[in-house]
Parts: sequence; structure tokens; C-alpha cells
Amino acid sequence: MATATITAGAPPAMPAVPDTISTRRIIAFLAMVFGMFMAILDIQIVSASLSEIQAGLSASSDEIPWVQTAYLIAEVVMIPLSGFLSRMLSTRVLFTIAAAGFTAASALAATATNIDQMIVYRAVQGFIGGGMIPSVFAAAFTIFPPSRRAIVSPMIGLVATLAPTIGPTVGGYISHAFSWHWLFLVNVVPGILVATAAWSLIDFDKPNLKLFNKFDWWGLAGMAAFLGCMEYVLEEGPNNDWLQDQGVFICAIVMTVGALVFFWRVFTAEEPIVDLRAFSNINFAFGSLFSFVIGIGLYGLTYLYPVFLGRIRGYDSMMIGEALFVSGLAMFVTAPISGFLSSKMDLRLMMMIGFFGFATGTWWMTHLTADWDFYELLIPQILRGCSMMLCMVPINNIALGTLPPDRLKNASGLFNLTRNLGGAVGLALINTVLIDRNAFHYARLAEHVQWGSAAAQTKLQNMTLNFEQTTGLDAASAAISKLSGMVQQQAALLSFMDVFYMLTVLFATLGLFTMLINKPAAPGGGGGGGH
Repeated sequence: MATATITAGAPPAMPAVPDTISTRRIIAFLAMVFGMFMAILDIQIVSASLSEIQAGLSASSDEIPWVQTAYLIAEVVMIPLSGFLSRMLSTRVLFTIAAAGFTAASALAATATNIDQMIVYRAVQGFIGGGMIPSVFAAAFTIFPPSRRAIVSPMIGLVATLAPTIGPTVGGYISHAFSWHWLFLVNVVPGILVATAAWSLIDFDKPNLKLFNKFDWWGLAGMAAFLGCMEYVLEEGPNNDWLQDQGVFICAIVMTVGALVFFWRVFTAEEPIVDLRAFSNINFAFGSLFSFVIGIGLYGLTYLYPVFLGRIRGYDSMMIGEALFVSGLAMFVTAPISGFLSSKMDLRLMMMIGFFGFATGTWWMTHLTADWDFYELLIPQILRGCSMMLCMVPINNIALGTLPPDRLKNASGLFNLTRNLGGAVGLALINTVLIDRNAFHYARLAEHVQWGSAAAQTKLQNMTLNFEQTTGLDAASAAISKLSGMVQQQAALLSFMDVFYMLTVLFATLGLFTMLINKPAAPGGGGGGGH
């Protein structure tokens, strides 16, 4: 087991990466990074503005979440597929098609006049845009020598974590300042520039069109059914009592059949859609596990904070955005520091500090009250932002830095998929805990607010007197309604605390797990396999 890292990096292809890199390639890579930023940002940019989109399209409250779900389902299918496609078409062709298609679908989404059109355009946007994300990770470890990874890895780590974090903030500002249409129109000009730059400048690899004859259509169908239906089940399950809902039940069956077909083809096809052999590298396997849990923390908190501020504090999307920009700022500041540290210290120690820092931030949130505002949330958000970057850079380096170049494209798709699946599983888990624990706490609290409770009756009498003096309404009914609202609020708060406590245990445990990873072969990226 101790040799896993060394052998994984053993192929002699690594030293072929020159120690200097041309300006043309740097510009091409920066264009790719910006394309990835747009694709990841677009997952969350609509989350703070769903009510505006709902009003604009006259959609029902059941239909509007599909603006998010359609994008996620389509993207989660494309991310692992992109490895095969980039080998077949080349990075240049795939990335250009992805950037141009994403831009066109963004423009179409802005023209949608009903919810059905919007869902179709968002699915196209997610599917085509998903091809940009793994390409950037693969390119970073293909074209840059290990000595430069301390600069490159923080850059892609920052984009992968910052984009979903600031998405609601950016979306809130845009829809307030202009209209919801601009959430999509804002992609058009940058998208055209990225597509043009990708076509003109990318020259990292050559296409292998012979692979098209070996394309595994059954594997693709199985993967689409498996991942797409899994995303749907995880999105819709918590709110619809899981398998009691007919749609969730049918998708769970399709997901199971899809999984069987997909894994059967992975192990029997001549050129499988996804090559799972990368998991035989111990460090890649652990890196993917950590990436999965990072997805839970990243998307989980991006969801939890706005829900708390909206439900308990009554904030609108603009106020939520202003309260949450601190995390993004902390990530931005920490990125260069984490790049510097990644070349100076043991990556496992760096990850451990990051995981424990994240756990400290979520533990801080277990002391939540209904009065918490910007200043109370300040330290947990700084801890969240800094810790996320301290984790992300070493995880990228440990997972991808010791793989031979011929495995990088497929591995990059798998690695990014684990983060998105972590987000999906995390949101489903968080939603389920919030719903179940809210009901549990409400029942417990209601037991103490009965007619037999002297404290409850005194409180009710005081509130009734208060309402009689200040309003001409039915004071007794108003007081009971107000008391019920207070119990609901406290139950909601306690369920939020339970979720934060759960996340604390998860990340603290993960901090201990870092001890099990083999030490990367060399500082600066664990990419020392070629030395």
C-alpha cells in the first residue's frame, strides 16, 4: 500500500511536460478557467431569484425548482462523459462546442416565455456547459509542470468553490438591478469570447475519431438513467416523502436499472464511457472521497445560510447576498496563501487544518439564535471560506497530481462528478433532516405550550392584553397565532442546529481520515511522480 503513490506516478510521460509554458497556452488556460467559472456559477446564480423567474413565467411553486433541477441533472450526466468526448474530439473541439452551446442556451433561456421552455433551455445549458468543467482540471495537470502547480491549483480550486458560493449574491444583485432575464444574458458576451479563444488557442492534444466507432451507446444510456434519476430522487425525495411519491418511486427504479446497465458496460465494453480504473490509485480514490464531502459542505452551506436568513430573518435575495459575500472574500484572500502553503508543507496536514477549520465554523453555528445577523455570521463564514480553500488545493493535487497523462481526462470527469454528487446527496440529507427534526422539535415544544402550562398561559394572557391595547383585532386569536409562530420558529432553529452539528461531526471525522492517505511524492502538487 505504501507504494501506491509512487507507482501511480511512475509512467515516464510526466517529464515530457516542459518546465516553461508558452504565453499562448497560459491565455488559453485562463479562457478555459473563465468558461468553467460561468458554468459553475450558473448552477447557483438563479437560486436567489427563483421567485422573480416564477412571477415572470407564471409558474407554480411546484414547477419553479425545475429551473435548478434540470440544469443539475443534465450537468451531472455530461461531466463524466466529457473525458471520453475530449479524447475523441480533442480538448479544443469539445471546449469550443461546450462554450458556444452554453452561450446559445443562455441566450435562449433569457427568451423563455413559459416554464416548459425554460426547463428545456436550462437542461441544454447544463448538459453542454458541463463539458467545460473537467476539461480545465485535466488541462491544468497536463500542460503545467509540477513546479507551477502551486499557482494553477489554487486558481481552479478558487473557481470551483467561489462560483457556487457567490452565485446567490451575484444573482440577487443582477435581478434587483435589471431583471431576471439578465441572469442568462450576462453569459452571452463572455461566452462568445471564451469560445473564440478556445478555438484559436487550445493546442494541448489531438482528436482520435476512431473512438467514435467504439462509442458505448448502452453505457451512455445506462449512465444517463443512473445519474439523472439519482439527481432527481435526491432533489425531490425529501419534500415528497421519498418513495411514497409516484415520480420519485419510478425514478428510483429507473436509477437502479440504469446503474446495473452502466456498471455492466463499464466492465465489459472495449472503450467504456467512463473508465473507473483511476480508482485503483489510492490517492485518487481518497481524493474523490474528500471531494464528495467537500461537495456536501460547499453546496450544503450555500443552501443553508440563505434558507436561515430568508425563513428566520425574513431577508430578501439582495440582503441575503450582502450578508453572504464574506465567504467569497475569504476564499479569494486564502487562494494565493493556500497555493504558497501547498508547496511548503505536507498536503495532508494542510487538508487536516482545512477540515478542522470547517468543522469549527459549523460547530459555531450550533449556537444559533433567531437574532443572528451579519456580525454573528461573520466568523463562521470566514472559517468556511478559508477552510474550503485550504482543503480544495491539496485535494486537487493529491487526486490528480499522481495520475499518468493518459488517464487524466477520464479521471478529471470522475473527480468533478464526486463533488457534484456530494452536493446532491448533501442537499437531500440536509433537507430530510430539516423536515424530520423540525416536526420532532415542534411536537416536543408544543407539549410545553399546553393549557396546563402556567408559563404558557401567562405568556398568552400578556400577549392578548398587548394585542387588545394596540389593535382592534380578535386579540385572543392573534395571541394564539403569534405563540404558534414562536414555537414554529424555535423548532426551525433547533433543526438548523441539528444540521450544523451533523456537518461538524462529518468534517471533524474527515480531518482524522487524512492520516490514511499516502504522502504525495513531492511538494508543489504531489506531481513528483515523474522526478
